[in-house]
Amino acid sequence: MVSWLCIAIFAWCFRYLRLIVNCISHWTFRPVPIPENPTYTSQDVTIILPTISTGGEELERTIRTCLSSEPSEMILVTIDANVKALNKIANAINAKKLRVLSIREANKRRQMCRAIPEVRTRITVFVDDDVIWPPKVLQWMLAPFEDAKMGGVGTSQRLRRSPNMSIWSFLGATYLERRNFDCSACLHVDGGLPCLSGRTVAYRSSILQDDAFTHGFTNEEWRTCQLNADDDNFITRWMYSHDWKIAMQYHKEAEVQTTLEDGPKYLSQCLRWVRSNWRSNLTSMFVERHYWWTQPWSTYSVLQTTITAWALPYDCLILYSWYRASQNWPSDYRQAFFITLLSWIFLFSKTVKLWGHFTRYPADIVFLPIYISFGYLHGIIKAYGLFTLNATTWGSRDGADTDNRVRMIRLPRYDSPEPEGRKSDTFQFNEKHEWRDFLPAYDPHTRHTNLSI
Repeated sequence: MVSWLCIAIFAWCFRYLRLIVNCISHWTFRPVPIPENPTYTSQDVTIILPTISTGGEELERTIRTCLSSEPSEMILVTIDANVKALNKIANAINAKKLRVLSIREANKRRQMCRAIPEVRTRITVFVDDDVIWPPKVLQWMLAPFEDAKMGGVGTSQRLRRSPNMSIWSFLGATYLERRNFDCSACLHVDGGLPCLSGRTVAYRSSILQDDAFTHGFTNEEWRTCQLNADDDNFITRWMYSHDWKIAMQYHKEAEVQTTLEDGPKYLSQCLRWVRSNWRSNLTSMFVERHYWWTQPWSTYSVLQTTITAWALPYDCLILYSWYRASQNWPSDYRQAFFITLLSWIFLFSKTVKLWGHFTRYPADIVFLPIYISFGYLHGIIKAYGLFTLNATTWGSRDGADTDNRVRMIRLPRYDSPEPEGRKSDTFQFNEKHEWRDFLPAYDPHTRHTNLSI
């Protein structure tokens, strides 16, 4: 029979080995420096910004900060109903650098697909419509592409701080801090990360304009449905499955500022992220599977935690197993041990990823008890997300769910009779799948086939 001491040691090591190694990895991580004589310049970059916004200060600020990096071109991709409003913005800001394209209904994958064939530069950068770029971010993003095997490059991210910091803003800021920590740590160990965020990310245009990518990106399946959400997760997995490297420029000059929900809608945002993580990480581990041997540390450190990391039950298991294992210890030694264990759990393991944030904003330490409590509450969100994986709603942005029906389209059964039967590569949707009609026909990328990498 397994002793409680063995259970306690295993539970502690399984959970905290990754934290210790990731701390060392993150603290020693260094970004790729900007070369003295770069092969790539800002004129090798086209920026694609998918949006459903009709304007406003936030969108215009994003456009202006992106254009300040002097890209070759910036393409805004919206829906048909918003073209007039965005053309007005484009003409007011920089008609020569800005171009507006559209599709019938909002879907980020399809908006990206509408613009990708129009790119004539070697590098394509995707940005969200609520980010602020620092002046040198493009130089930092281009630096890793000096490596011919580099396929995608991301940036570090921070929340744009409001004058009146709320608990919701703090939770959003800590989410980005933890993400920066985990991505930089895993990349430093074995070159892996769970997802290259689409808030600001650069890719080689030749990869995105490849017909195989086109087919995969527009025909991803989740269980019995076609999945048109989770675009950044798909592209990240595509890069790894096709032997491209990924880099993240964790540096102050490559730090993109963004906004998150500042209110109870933040919970809806968390639920959307949870569902996306479940879908993508399960696909990585049990469908594509190569992560187990190509990126074993990232798989253990990040991917499998989708299944095993439940804060409240695991903390209870660790504390109870050590309580049972130490019953015969001297009382003084046992008391000192539990003080050390509790300090490790609550003062180190639950705060270490936020040390940078608390260094910049020490007043935010007052939110720490709520932050720890939210970590336990998040288990409920995570469990609910697991049982609602076919849902793709945002729930946190006005107008974002108007066309939610095209984010996940149910496919016919494999064993259904022809011509309605589904085939992996050749299936043509019949008329009853009405929402497919709202997705634009896909360009096979025949216009710009001579892009060099």
